[in-house]
Amino acid sequence: MSLLSVAVLVACGYGYTNLTSFQQNLTTTDVISEHGGGDKPLDGAVDILLVGMDSRTDSKGNPLPQQVLDELQAGGSDDGGFNTDTMILLHIPNNGSRAVAISFPRDSYVDIAGGYGKHKLNSAYGAAKNDAAAELTAKGETDKAVVETQSRQAGARNLIATIENLTGVTVDHYAEVNLAGFYEITKAIGGVDVCLTNAVDEPKSGARFTAGEHTIEGKDALAFVRQRYDLPRGDLDRIVRQQVFLAGLATKILSTGVLTDQTKLHDLIQAVTKAVILDKDWDILGFAGQMHGLSGGNIEFTTIPTGSLDLRTPEDGSAVEVDDAQVRAFVQSLTADPPPSGSPTTSAPTSPAGAAKPEQAHVRVDVRNGSGIPGLATSVLGTLTAQGYGEGTTGNAEKTLATSVVLYGTGAEAGAASVAKSLGGLPVRSDLVVPEGTVRVFLGQDYTGPQTSRFANSPNIALDGKRQPVTPAEQPITAGGISCVN
Repeated sequence: MSLLSVAVLVACGYGYTNLTSFQQNLTTTDVISEHGGGDKPLDGAVDILLVGMDSRTDSKGNPLPQQVLDELQAGGSDDGGFNTDTMILLHIPNNGSRAVAISFPRDSYVDIAGGYGKHKLNSAYGAAKNDAAAELTAKGETDKAVVETQSRQAGARNLIATIENLTGVTVDHYAEVNLAGFYEITKAIGGVDVCLTNAVDEPKSGARFTAGEHTIEGKDALAFVRQRYDLPRGDLDRIVRQQVFLAGLATKILSTGVLTDQTKLHDLIQAVTKAVILDKDWDILGFAGQMHGLSGGNIEFTTIPTGSLDLRTPEDGSAVEVDDAQVRAFVQSLTADPPPSGSPTTSAPTSPAGAAKPEQAHVRVDVRNGSGIPGLATSVLGTLTAQGYGEGTTGNAEKTLATSVVLYGTGAEAGAASVAKSLGGLPVRSDLVVPEGTVRVFLGQDYTGPQTSRFANSPNIALDGKRQPVTPAEQPITAGGISCVN
């Protein structure tokens, strides 16, 4: 199972006129502690753990009917357990202008909170849930609903603690969806647009698609995001599938075709209230306000750095190798507080006379990623804004680029030269398409400037540090368009 969508959360803010009533109908759970594993952002940013549960129960803990499981090609009601097949940390800054969604491979070999030792990440929930259920039963609790509710809370808390320990981020909110919820949500909005580089026929997941673009919903959507066999990079390609689907779902929900269609909005809200579990203290009204300025192209998806995809473990078989220090540095670089206003790192560089350099203070910079390294555009723009340049937008180039270039519009020639120097000496040229006073940076596969060092374990960087050929599945993903994948 593979989804809890940022787009579903966006829908809470955009598509429901009575948020109070909506929140009252949601299933909630008490899983967020007062003190997390990391420091709270000073700028009011929100970090949300999105979890897709391979569970054969609904949000109330009731088993799904066998006919529903048959439709989903999900086996029997005893299959699946409570493994968390999708774990995404969604970071939204206070102004809601952009968001980054960081995926964690389910087989990441990490320290599991609660004293369970080192195991695959997707066991954190189930291990704590099973122990809590056994303890409650041993104490004489006979109400199955109480056992189910409290043990699931223990599972979610242990997963949250594990993610916090791994990343250094404090999780503010938690959201969970199951198999049936995924199915209903995709049908409610009329499907999601995706694209495959090659035809697929994989019977275990039920994924059967021709190459090219498709609009998928229901069981086809579930098959698309669940497939893990016959993919070149196994679970990493599966994560890319999940990311492009989430991007497509966000794009669809943010479109006028959904936001102005009362029937689709009603069906979506019904699906969300039946299938999604949120932490009990989530202020939907406040969150809706924070998300108001978010557009599809400003949701960027990336994955934590990984090592071997076939790490041999003492008890868990083959797992995904993870370096805790690398993961923490990677996540912190995407979620760290902006430096305080007026500090030396954020104020515009000054001339000897103390005046701000005009080429920086009056230039807006956009960054487009054609390198194949997810998250690079956001990081590079952060470097430039910290130097005093105006913050523009980030996004993907239309195709993979072999070489980097800095383009500038009317009046931005000096700023472009300064940006190019800051990024290691990139070529510069004018472009009539770039707006007046704007510099637009295109990052290609040859880019070796600031921020590349932290992507040294990206899928297209070999251990010797040399750039590898970019495959379609490694293209940076945002909710601003359709990316073709394996």
